[in-house]
Amino acid sequence: MSLLTNDAKGVYVISVTPFHDNGDVDFDSLDRVTDFYLEKGATGITVLGMMGEAPKLTQAEAREIVARVISRAGKTPVVAGVSAPGLAAISELSKAVMDRGAAGVMIAPPGSLRTDEQITTYYSQACAAAGDGVPVVLQDFPLSTGVQISVPLMGRIIEENDQIVMLKHEDWPGLAKISALRDAESKGRRRISILCGNGGVFLPEEMARGADGAMTGFGYPEMMADVVALADAGDMDRAQDIFDAYLPLVRYEQQPGLGLAVRKYALVKRGAIASAALRKPGAGLAPAAIAEVERLIERQTKRLKEIG
Repeated sequence: MSLLTNDAKGVYVISVTPFHDNGDVDFDSLDRVTDFYLEKGATGITVLGMMGEAPKLTQAEAREIVARVISRAGKTPVVAGVSAPGLAAISELSKAVMDRGAAGVMIAPPGSLRTDEQITTYYSQACAAAGDGVPVVLQDFPLSTGVQISVPLMGRIIEENDQIVMLKHEDWPGLAKISALRDAESKGRRRISILCGNGGVFLPEEMARGADGAMTGFGYPEMMADVVALADAGDMDRAQDIFDAYLPLVRYEQQPGLGLAVRKYALVKRGAIASAALRKPGAGLAPAAIAEVERLIERQTKRLKEIG
């Protein structure tokens, strides 16, 4: 499998981690959902992300999940989240996943970082911990991590760490950050790939600002693949029409603490995984929420037929 580069583009779907109802990892469903993502247009797959319930996994489970997805994905690049409070854990998991054939690793900053100097030092150390030459995705998700990385600071981190080849952009509001990063590149700074998260809720605007695609999850990943492809081809009106058809469900998935349950429910409904179970702590959808999701899916299907 080839390594991740700074010109990566498309849709790297954040994979769910399927569980049996008893909490054990469901590896048969992991195979099935990997196939599902590829069939729906994924350019790459990202495992062990925040929406993959990575903090709930043991190190042994994490390594086995990465190995299984890499084996199933074939030549499709697989990125593994290796974020951890300590550098030793990052080093251990990075070596394990890269030895298995991962295309790169994703690292979010720990919430303990406060100053610009602490953040830049951390990323220099984290890149070294990941291993010499290992491609790194910097996950910028301040709503979750509490770590604010300004545009000038992001530029400094990029300039000082050649291993960082991609930004997983999840700042919110953050469209101006994409524009500023691309503007700096037009003036000579090293280019990196920008793939965006936040469930794709701002995907058309992010593509218009210069993003290369998406690295996030949704129960209907073909929406992201279509929007990215159409935007890349310059057909923003068609991209917006398709996005708008899915937007109510995208919005519903954005509920903190509930979004993953919604996503897993949709994946079960579509036959991609066997159970919508979340590993504890975590709960599924109440009957009222299920009824709301079903209504949104019904209206989504109707709207897609209307736009053709």
